[in-house]
Amino acid sequence: MMSKTRYQLHWITAVMSVLKTLKEMIVPILILVFANGVNDTGKWYLDYLTFLIFGFLIIVFFVTGIIKWKRYVYWFEEDELRIEYGLFVKKKRYIPFDRIQSLDYTEGILHRPFNLVKVSVETAGGSASLKAEAELTAITKEAATVIEMEIAEAKKRKIQGANLDEEFIEEVEVERESLVRKIFALSGKDLLVLATTSGGVGLIISGVIIFLFQFADILPIEWAYREVSVFIKSGLLLVAIAVFLILLVIWGISVAMTFFAYYGFTVQIDDEDIVITRGLLEKKRVTVPLNRVQSVRIVENPFRKLFGYANVVIDNAGGGVVGEGAKINLFPIVKKEAINTPLGELFPELVLEKPTNKLPARSKRFYYRIEFVWMVPAVAALSYFFFPFGLFSFLIVPIVISWGLWHHRSAAYEISGNQLTMRFRAFSLQTVYMMKNRIQSMEMKQNYFHRKRKVATVSAAIKSGMGAFYAQVKHMEEEEAERILAWYEPVREAVVVEDLDIEQ
Repeated sequence: MMSKTRYQLHWITAVMSVLKTLKEMIVPILILVFANGVNDTGKWYLDYLTFLIFGFLIIVFFVTGIIKWKRYVYWFEEDELRIEYGLFVKKKRYIPFDRIQSLDYTEGILHRPFNLVKVSVETAGGSASLKAEAELTAITKEAATVIEMEIAEAKKRKIQGANLDEEFIEEVEVERESLVRKIFALSGKDLLVLATTSGGVGLIISGVIIFLFQFADILPIEWAYREVSVFIKSGLLLVAIAVFLILLVIWGISVAMTFFAYYGFTVQIDDEDIVITRGLLEKKRVTVPLNRVQSVRIVENPFRKLFGYANVVIDNAGGGVVGEGAKINLFPIVKKEAINTPLGELFPELVLEKPTNKLPARSKRFYYRIEFVWMVPAVAALSYFFFPFGLFSFLIVPIVISWGLWHHRSAAYEISGNQLTMRFRAFSLQTVYMMKNRIQSMEMKQNYFHRKRKVATVSAAIKSGMGAFYAQVKHMEEEEAERILAWYEPVREAVVVEDLDIEQ
């Protein structure tokens, strides 16, 4: 029996709303406080005007947060999750249960003391590019279970509507429970390697540089410059030790951030869903239906490859344009020789072999010829204006050629039944496994020079969230490119025939 009881979010939602608003407003508020400070006009309300404005804004944020919390309700009716919310304008959102692809859970620091979770409702299409279809900011775990049960009950009623008997339904339920099993988990050693090679150090340094540029007018840059200049004169050894210690601290912060984010990383298979859980301070549970997975990518970063590691990414047809919803880190780091076993359990239809078809020797020049267009005048200008040191710019030539040949040697492709495998490189080597019925479109490109040398570039578009991911092999044999297009052709014909049948 369907429930029409209206449920409210936990009161901590109002506090979270205030903190979220403060987080978004913290930069302009700090600028306001530092810019005006405390004046001495003799009138207290003018002297402390900045702090009065700040206090007034805090009160406004609290009031609006409480109103938002009080007006946000949800209930179940007509096999739909119905939500009503809005501060000044009342809005209603009805989400049919059969459109709900998954419920993702997040437990933050404020959730845990009250045994709460944030529930993100993901649907097949999604109404916003970067957000879930709906978010219940803070509800009890029991309330989250009730939502799952309502969805399950709706599916059961649908099965009953298809005239299936109770015994069959019970068998399905028992079978479903037995299908939940662990596929993959990160060990402590893997977590350390992931943290060390995650590129978090670069992100932290970039963040500090951006912060310094943004607040250069407020920060005592000139004083800091003078202090650093004096310190540099104190000796090379001390400077080297200081730089080492700073890098060590940044590395430690990066390791800690990765550790908190990926602690307890586990992948489970639950019937037809992939369930990923991770996080220490903020625990997340993401559910990805198997039928929404569009491609599987094995990514080999050169640094991780030295230690025999790679990571596996899947493209999800649900979620937004970017972010976790679209591109999901299935195995953040894994030994290469251990990839096939868990992947084979998740995707038994995939042929996880390396592609063997390589590119012809005559396509090598296309991988570095374009770079020569800008490189020759740049090298000539550097050599002329900065002679004789500018002559060192000629060292760029072998580097660019080696880079192009590296990309040429890495590229490969393979057709195995209904599967297309493409391998290519930007900096990391990517091997993409795609089933024919998941490819949205296929394109073959040729310019004048391509036609002269009988080579072509083939790219396959895969749905990734609301956007697309393009896998491509450049400058392959023209005949091979046409063969791949011909392999893809029957799908397009089938779609056309299907569309005609529907119109009739």
